Order: sequence, then structure tokens, then C-alpha cells
Amino acid sequence: QVHVVESGGGLVQPGGSLRLSCEVSGIRDTIYAMSWYHQAPGKSREFVAVIGRGGSTNYANSVKGRFTISRDNAKNTVYLQMNNLEPEDTAAYYCKVNSGSYEYWGQGTQVTVSS
Repeated sequence: QVHVVESGGGLVQPGGSLRLSCEVSGIRDTIYAMSWYHQAPGKSREFVAVIGRGGSTNYANSVKGRFTISRDNAKNTVYLQMNNLEPEDTAAYYCKVNSGSYEYWGQGTQVTVSS
């Protein structure tokens, strides 16, 4: 059974930092792209960042220069370092993993940016 588990969310003040982690287990095939999305209340889920197996990355314009995605292939884990957080970053953050023709989602971790 595949498990995708996000962690690291919480409450942080504007300008603060958080590091999210997403650990994947139970996938036998090669994991290719690993992505982060977020979903604010009342809004649709939106792309945040993606990293390929070889380390190539892409970011949403709203987070470029503030967020950094990285991965540890040996641990099947992807990270999202979030710096200079803004109230607009408040959302549930979800991890998505692509393996073969399948994609797997985690349950999300809440990030709240507020003073």
C-alpha cells in the first residue's frame, strides 16, 4: 500500500520560515516528479513547485525566490523550504508523486501565516 505523508506545517508569523517534508513509501516503481501544491479555503488547488528525479525544478511565480524544493531519492522524500512567508501563503499544502502512469497524493499539512 502506498503512503504519502506530509509534515512540517504550522503557524508562523509573516516573514518567517517553515520546512515541509513529504515521505513516500510502498511504491515499487521509480518515482519521477515530486510536486507541492497548495489549496487555500474556498479556492482550487494550485501548483507550487516540482522537482524531477534528476533535480530539475520549476516554481509558481508567486513563490520564486522564496521557496526551494529538494528531494532525497534514497529516502523517497521531498522537501519544501519556505522562507519570507506571507499571509497569502496560508493554505493546506499537498505533496504529489508521479510513478509510472500513476500519481499519488498525500493528505496535506496546514500552513498558517499570521501575526
